[in-house]
Amino acid sequence: MPRGYVVLLPVKPPARGKSRLVGLESHERADLARSFALDTAEACLAATAVRAVLVITDDAHFAADVARLGAFVIPDGVSGDLNGTLVQGSLEARRRWAGFRPVALCGDLPALRSADLDKALASAGGAGAAYVEDAAGGGTTLYTAPYDHFRPAFGPGSAAAHHDGGATALEGDLHSLRHDVDTLEDLEAVRRLGLGPRTALASVRVGSPG
Repeated sequence: MPRGYVVLLPVKPPARGKSRLVGLESHERADLARSFALDTAEACLAATAVRAVLVITDDAHFAADVARLGAFVIPDGVSGDLNGTLVQGSLEARRRWAGFRPVALCGDLPALRSADLDKALASAGGAGAAYVEDAAGGGTTLYTAPYDHFRPAFGPGSAAAHHDGGATALEGDLHSLRHDVDTLEDLEAVRRLGLGPRTALASVRVGSPG
């Protein structure tokens, strides 16, 4: 069993993120994207099994915001290649925290509860690679493996790709961990789970019903 986990959290510069939040002004999309990522990071930091959160981003303002929460930050040396970014993050995590296990997580889980993350990591602890399939089916919100076997395959059909690569699907009641947000419809769907504080405020600012 690993002594703990280091969460790898890749975050696009909020000004460039969440292009599928159709109907919003660019500053509103950026506000939501930033809020999603900060709420996700804070939930990770509160998880018992998480020893560190390593955010990988090229946005200096966001980096300062998330560092104030207690996360570590490195620049994205392979911007535009999510899996390459995660591998880069795992190499740096191994250098800093060799005794921990890396876990890649989507940065757009604004309803994430640390208890759900802890449940997933407890289930993954004795296994090799493992992943959590998203609520829509076919996608992945979490992937973890020991450093020597860390081969993330995020992108279209990622759940099947992770499965075919030998990873185990984590089952159970992990609702807040399965709901990433790409569209306003996604945001409304996760509202019942309880949005993080920044996302709740940002959604009010863009006129989404609270």
